[in-house]
Amino acid sequence: MTVFTLSQATARALGKAGASMGARMDPGMGQSRGTRGVAPDAGTGRARKPHRTGAPVLRDSIEAGTFEEMFFAVPAKGETDTLLRIARRTLDAGRQLRREARAGDRILTAAERRIVTLTAAAVRVYEEILTLARLNRGRVFPSYDHLSDATSLGRATIARALDILEDIGFLVRQRRFKRIDADGPGPRYRQTSNAYRPTLPQRVLGFMPRWMRPAPLPDDAVQHEIDRASEVAAMVAGLSCRDMAIATVGGQLGKMLAKLGASIDRRECESHNHPQPLRS
Repeated sequence: MTVFTLSQATARALGKAGASMGARMDPGMGQSRGTRGVAPDAGTGRARKPHRTGAPVLRDSIEAGTFEEMFFAVPAKGETDTLLRIARRTLDAGRQLRREARAGDRILTAAERRIVTLTAAAVRVYEEILTLARLNRGRVFPSYDHLSDATSLGRATIARALDILEDIGFLVRQRRFKRIDADGPGPRYRQTSNAYRPTLPQRVLGFMPRWMRPAPLPDDAVQHEIDRASEVAAMVAGLSCRDMAIATVGGQLGKMLAKLGASIDRRECESHNHPQPLRS
C-alpha cells in the first residue's frame, strides 16, 4: 500500500478532477479561445499535456541574439520609398489581373496568382515595416500588437497580411525565441517577436514601368560576384568541422556542434597520424 502525504494526496485529487472536467468540455472550446501553451491532439480535438514553459516554441524558430547581425540589412537611401511604390503598383496590377481573369480574358500564371492575393491591408502593414526599417537601420522586429496599433488593423488581418507579403516575396520573416528564468532543471524558452527584412520580389518587376525597374549590373560586376561566390565556396570547403559549425550556426546549437566537430577533427587527425595497418 502506497502512503501519500497530505499535499501529495491533494495534488492527485485536483489532477484527477481537472482531467475529468477537461474530458467533459467541448473539444473546440479551448481552441476557439486560444488556450495558451496547450496543443490540440490531431484527430481527436482533445488537449495534450501543456508545454513545460506554458508557451511552446514554434517550428523553425532561432534563438534571439544569435543571427540578427547577418539577417538585418541597412536600407540604402530612398530604398524603402522605392519598395513602397513598387508594392502599391503591384496592388494596382493585381486588381487589373483579377478583373481580366474574371472576364475570361486572361489565364493567370503561378506568379500572377500570387500577385492578385495582395490586399490594401497587406500594403499598409508593409508600409509600417518599411518605416521601422528606415528609422531603425534595418532592425525590424515589431510585435503583432505594435503593428495592430500602428495600422488600426486586427491581429488576424495582420497575420494574413504578413503571410501574403512573405508568399509574394516582399519580406523575409524569421521566428525567434528567447531564454527565460524558471524553476526546475533544464533551459526554458519563450516565443518572442519575429524578425523581418524587406525585399524586392523579382516576380513583380515585369508589371512595373521601366523607370521603376532596377538597372542591370555591369558585366564586370556580375563576374566579380561569380568569382566571389567561388572563393567563398572554396573557403567553406576547406574549413574543419569545428570552424564550419562556428561559421554557419550560432547560439547554443553552434557551440554544441563546434564541440562535436572538434572531436571529429581530433579523430581524423589521429587516424592520419597513426593509421591502422591493413589486414592481409
